[in-house]
Amino acid sequence: MDAETLATLERVPEDFMQRPYEVLEEYRKRGPVHHVVFPHGAAVWLITKYEDVRTLLADPRICKDGRRMNELFVKQSGLPDTEEGVGFDDELSQHMLNSDPPRHTRLRSLVSKAFTLRQMENYRGRMGEVTDELLAQIEGKQEIEMVGEFALPLVINVICDVLGIPNDDRETFRRWAVELVGAGQPPEVVEAASKNVMAYSERVIDDKTANPDDDLISGLIKGRDDQGDKLTRDELVAMIFLFTVAGHVTSMHTIANAVHSLLTHPDQFEKLKADLSIMPRAIDELMRFDSAVAVATFRFTGDEVTVAGVTIPEGEIVALSLSSAHRDEERFPNPNELDLSRNPNGVLGFGHGPHFCIGQPLAKIQTEIALTKLFTRYPNMKMLTPSHELRWESSTLLRGPITLPIALNG
Repeated sequence: MDAETLATLERVPEDFMQRPYEVLEEYRKRGPVHHVVFPHGAAVWLITKYEDVRTLLADPRICKDGRRMNELFVKQSGLPDTEEGVGFDDELSQHMLNSDPPRHTRLRSLVSKAFTLRQMENYRGRMGEVTDELLAQIEGKQEIEMVGEFALPLVINVICDVLGIPNDDRETFRRWAVELVGAGQPPEVVEAASKNVMAYSERVIDDKTANPDDDLISGLIKGRDDQGDKLTRDELVAMIFLFTVAGHVTSMHTIANAVHSLLTHPDQFEKLKADLSIMPRAIDELMRFDSAVAVATFRFTGDEVTVAGVTIPEGEIVALSLSSAHRDEERFPNPNELDLSRNPNGVLGFGHGPHFCIGQPLAKIQTEIALTKLFTRYPNMKMLTPSHELRWESSTLLRGPITLPIALNG
């Protein structure tokens, strides 16, 4: 797209990530499809209504090929052909999240056996232990920073347990994970973290090949005996990278967003504390109200697609707004209200269709344990920073506070 054409499109407000629901409500009122320029500079087709978002998540004409996406970001941003784009061509990004069938089907088949609900339930006890250990570390403190002192170390330790990362390597692993996805990281820091994860993955693959254990990496190396198929070495490295990033950042934000939502809605917080058995249903509503995934990972049209009477040409980037879909009044009555009595069927926080999050059982069990133990130990916590002063992740895809200062005992 040339600069002249790009200049004719409406620009999403620069502060969109700080007030997304207000902006998205205005877009929904104006229509279900908008050709706009996101704050990162790329032209996208923003889809705002629940039924359209859900349908397109499962539409085979909406594609996820990572290398093609990189080309489109350069084109739709009006950048010179020499620009590197957003890094989708990095070999680390060639995992199943950025793949279409049949490659995606094969990769998911090789991984899915390790991510069943039954397998994840085996980690429930350890998740409880990790949570108890973190709560013991903050014992005696009056104030904590919820993201850095609780949510992040919790999810990093859990994913390291699942992957089989040795205890001595976890602090380094945590730092790389933060550098890969943290807001405002310089490009050279992200590049260095990528190379470090690659090098570490190579070493751990060698170690697990020689000394297999009952962990995810060992299982991925083994592959599926019934099909005689295994991940290649490059695919193994990319898969470890995927779990490093996807395995922690969305879960971290899910926990932090839930705490923020409950502390800013004290009536709902009291309702939950009065009956913690409703936690599984409450998590669904908390994810609907403020999902860690604001926009589904970017897709593009592999063919011409018509949405709500609007024709989107082939080769266009599509932004499926989960945040907007979850506040669609045609799907969820009184959508701007947090209501833990609601049974919000069809929440899209874990996606829909062939790319439905394979780690959903792990994420939900982890969140349930973390919030239950946290609120049982600290039922009177309060926010220290007014909600309107919080700074949120500088990302159109992710939604979560960068920091969340909390008084533990009110």
